[in-house]
Amino acid sequence: MQVKVNLQIFVFIIIFVLTRQIEIYSWLMLFAFVHEMGHLVVGIMLGLKPKSLHIMPFGLTVVFETYSKKKTVEIKKLLIAIAGPLVNMLIVVAIWFSNISPDIRQTIIYSNILIFVFNLIPMYPLDGGRIVKELLMLRCDRVIAEKIINQMSNIIIIVLTVVSSILVVYFRNVSIFFVIMYLWVIVVRENRNYRTKKRIYDVINTPY
Repeated sequence: MQVKVNLQIFVFIIIFVLTRQIEIYSWLMLFAFVHEMGHLVVGIMLGLKPKSLHIMPFGLTVVFETYSKKKTVEIKKLLIAIAGPLVNMLIVVAIWFSNISPDIRQTIIYSNILIFVFNLIPMYPLDGGRIVKELLMLRCDRVIAEKIINQMSNIIIIVLTVVSSILVVYFRNVSIFFVIMYLWVIVVRENRNYRTKKRIYDVINTPY
C-alpha cells in the first residue's frame, strides 16, 4: 500500500502553531488516523485490497482497489464509508463512561464529535458524500449519481462558506476559515475530476 503525504499539511501545522491551536489539531489528527483505521479494517474484512493511504491537512484517506461494478461492491463501499464515523462515535461513548481526567475526556469527546460531524458533511469525497453517492448508485447509474453528488457538493460549500464567515467574525477563530478553504480545494479538485469524467462519458455515448 502506497502512503502519500499532502505537503499542505505542513503549512497547516505552522498556521496552528502560530495561532496556538496546535494541541487540538494534534488531537484531531490522532483521531482522524483512528477514524481511517476503521475504514481500513472494515475494507479488509470485506475483502477489498487497500491501494493507498493519503495523509491530508484535516485527516487521512484510504483508497481501495475495486474492479467490479456489481452492486455488492457498492454495498461494501457504503459500509466502509460508514465505518469511520461509527468509530468516532464509539470512542465518544467509551470515553463518556470512563474515569479519565475530565479535561482529557472533554478534549477527546470534542475532537471525535468534530471529526464525526465534519466527515458526515454530504460532500464528496468526505464520508457523507461517499455514503450519499453509494446510496444513489444502488438506485441509479454512475453518471446520474456523480452528477447529483457534484451539484450537492457545490451547493453545500457555498452555504458553508456563508455560515463560516459569520462564525469567524462571531468567534474570532481563524481556524474555521482554513477548514473552509481546504473544503474549497477539495470541491474545485472534484469539479475538475467530474468534468473530465463527463467528457469521457459523452465521448463514449456519442452516437456515430
